[in-house]
Amino acid sequence: MEAATAATAAMVWFRKGLRVHDNPALDAARRCGAGRLYPVFVLDPRYLRPDPAAASPGSARAGVARVRFLLESLGDLDARLRRLGSRLLLLRARDDVADAVCAALKDWNIGKLCFESDTEPYALARDKKVTDFAMASGIEVFTPVSHTLFDPAEIINKNGGRPPLTYQSFIAIAGEPPEPVMEEYSELPPVGDTGEYELLPVPTVEELGYGDLSQEEIPPFRGGETEALRRMKESLQDKEWVAKFEKPKGDPSAFLKPATTVLSPYLKFGCLSSRYFYHCIQDVYRSVRNYTKPPVSLTGQLLWRDFFYTVSFGTPNFDQMKGNKICKQIPWSENEELFVAWRDGRTGYPWIDAIMIQLRKWGWMHHLARHSVACFLTRGDLFIHWEKGRDVFERLLIDSDWSINNGNWLWLSCSSFFYQNLLPYYIWEEI
Repeated sequence: MEAATAATAAMVWFRKGLRVHDNPALDAARRCGAGRLYPVFVLDPRYLRPDPAAASPGSARAGVARVRFLLESLGDLDARLRRLGSRLLLLRARDDVADAVCAALKDWNIGKLCFESDTEPYALARDKKVTDFAMASGIEVFTPVSHTLFDPAEIINKNGGRPPLTYQSFIAIAGEPPEPVMEEYSELPPVGDTGEYELLPVPTVEELGYGDLSQEEIPPFRGGETEALRRMKESLQDKEWVAKFEKPKGDPSAFLKPATTVLSPYLKFGCLSSRYFYHCIQDVYRSVRNYTKPPVSLTGQLLWRDFFYTVSFGTPNFDQMKGNKICKQIPWSENEELFVAWRDGRTGYPWIDAIMIQLRKWGWMHHLARHSVACFLTRGDLFIHWEKGRDVFERLLIDSDWSINNGNWLWLSCSSFFYQNLLPYYIWEEI
């Protein structure tokens, strides 16, 4: 198999995992002996197609702040690959991303396909289609787990085939995460012939067709691996702050300098490896005398992230109330007028409205602010279905993450996990 692979080309398919450091898929493609390497990202119309009917600029599934963060991350990834003698091959799918990948696998005579595994339902269906095609075509496929600290399937298997439903039981099973793959290398195999394929430059948000954005505020958080590593280094330099980090403490109204690391969007897009971040925090802990422990510590937040990934992966219909066996069936109100007032920051409650306006403009807010508006919408004041609020967060947050967003709305609405918790302050991955 080694000789056969060495005679062909390899593809590394980026989706999340938009980084060079600790990227086992990229590392495997680099090492397989192929003479040519095709680093590919496919623009997905499902997420990027403009929607004039949306409540704010962007697509039906992504606000302009998150789209901008993605494009910045792609531009940074391309720049980092170019420094290694490669480049990002940016393709646009007409409709289905899987079809675009399968066509490229065939046309470029790929012998090995490497991509980071993904546990979201949409991704599982997309990836199965590509994997089935690749296997039927005699293409070797390698899909390492590297978006999370642990493999959710392994955790579920260790727990008797069921996901652990409490943080404590998850911690007891998980143990220590694997070490990151941090080998330094100075070059990648050259890119192969792409034939007649149209290779796109990274577009701007305006070029995607979202209309006039001149009045839209540009968020202060720039996407990409370079910024992720800089922000992480800056945060961890203050060892005392790291050692004393404790949720729920922190100022949710801090504006110019947020009270947290704001690394969650970089983890969401995989610009920063969660394993690398975890082990860098451990290095800080080893250099101080005392430090906070999970669940309130900085590493505790990364473990919360994995907890929700595991539960969501092992729970059918995790993203809805009906058919979700861990979700309470609650007769939520259907007052559309109150929901729109909440969404648009027009409730008349200054704190709630300010948070929702910040969400729309920046795509981010402090975790306690998220708690405030989520509780206000659901069990606290308006008694409106958590799925409605989830959809708003999923579209607008730059760190919107399917597993964590659904898990937190289930928790904050007292629909699952801990029904009588008045302040579930450990959660919501806004690290």
